[in-house]
Amino acid sequence: MSVHDIPDSRTGTGSPGVPGDPEVFAAEWEEWHRDKDARLASKHGFLAVTGLHWLSPAPQSFPGVPGTWSTGPEGVVVELDDETEFVVDGEAVRKRHAFGVIPERGGIDAVWGDTVIEVAKRGGHDIVRPRHPAHPLLVAFTGTPAYAPDPRWVVTGRYEAFDEPRPTTVGASVEGLQHVYDAPGRVVFHLDGQELSLTAFNGQAPGSLTVLFTDATSGVTTYAANRQLGVAAPGPDGTVVLDFNRATNLPCAYTDFATCPLPPTENRLPVAIEAGEKIPHERGPVS
Repeated sequence: MSVHDIPDSRTGTGSPGVPGDPEVFAAEWEEWHRDKDARLASKHGFLAVTGLHWLSPAPQSFPGVPGTWSTGPEGVVVELDDETEFVVDGEAVRKRHAFGVIPERGGIDAVWGDTVIEVAKRGGHDIVRPRHPAHPLLVAFTGTPAYAPDPRWVVTGRYEAFDEPRPTTVGASVEGLQHVYDAPGRVVFHLDGQELSLTAFNGQAPGSLTVLFTDATSGVTTYAANRQLGVAAPGPDGTVVLDFNRATNLPCAYTDFATCPLPPTENRLPVAIEAGEKIPHERGPVS
């Protein structure tokens, strides 16, 4: 089958993934969106982050974080005063604690009272991010604006696996930072009479995919830097369903303390996908 055999299922009927009852479709979307916002607004979620601190070999202190922090060949180390106690992996920690070498995109949480201190590695750099449940960004959160769900934005396409995963370097919301992901393949689909494709990364569930993209709405009604869409594992014939109603913001749309990846250059779509989440209230008015 050639890519030209993939129909523009946005207007088709009976294609895999095309919704049936519009009321059921809308209700399922509303439940999904409520759950997504609830996870975002959890007491130690991204809206609770109060700082992004980059570690170095020289010991440093940071606002809202006890102790002095450093990193080196042996990994991240914190030195605490006699009155301070962390809980790490269920164990009480006092005075000096070595977190060890943290893998890329890995992280360890240190609990301090009602605060969680995330110790992580992003783009090859060790970082510390405190998460305070009383942070005003979290307390004031009222939900993410979004386009009304519309079945016409459910698109059937096909997954094309690469001969082997391709290491793909992308930029980040933090200037000068880069991320490298293995791209196992791409998704090809038709929209508005155009053949389009998106380089895909591995998703969280086995076999699933994640695509990062921008489109003609980016910076107008949707967040300028990136959008994310999860895609269920392809069918036996490579069929995939892209429900753009479920395109979401990444944490960097809400806070400057995120290190989110930017889409690969080839994932900048030339069409306006008027579906999914819009620019958060936290970033200003939505058109």
